[in-house]
Amino acid sequence: MAKKSKKQQPGGTPATVALTAAGVEFTVHSYDHDPSHPSYGEEAAEAMGVSPDRVFKTLVADVDGALTVAVVPVAGQLDLKALAAAVGGKRATMADPTLAERTTGYVRGGISPLGQRKRLPTVLDASASAHSTICVSAGRRGLEVELSPEDLQKLTDAVLAPVGRFS
Repeated sequence: MAKKSKKQQPGGTPATVALTAAGVEFTVHSYDHDPSHPSYGEEAAEAMGVSPDRVFKTLVADVDGALTVAVVPVAGQLDLKALAAAVGGKRATMADPTLAERTTGYVRGGISPLGQRKRLPTVLDASASAHSTICVSAGRRGLEVELSPEDLQKLTDAVLAPVGRFS
């Protein structure tokens, strides 16, 4: 079976194309991704010189059989029980990485909450509202987009809930 080729996205990744189409204000930050770095999110924070509580990672979980996106600060971890509760579910586990990549259209470490192939229910950690802007993946490793948490919430129809766990 022949592979279908992806359509080229004029002007960037599906995430930046979605932001441009929505007309929201955003800034793209790029950096040289180091494949040996142990944490994509911490690498992004270090490379951009931004506090890890302002850089958010996009995680895909399975909540009662439905894929759900959680956007939490790289300074913390995802609280799976809180995520399930935020979307009215009972149990959450991390999604199979291959399924997450296939469903979102992005590779692990570059999954963006924006411009996904299939729009998934999204929960944004409540700590985002403490910042005027936050950074999330722009759709590939080494590329982040900075925008207001309100714009991110609006564009993803995200529920705002305390789903991050901090030590």
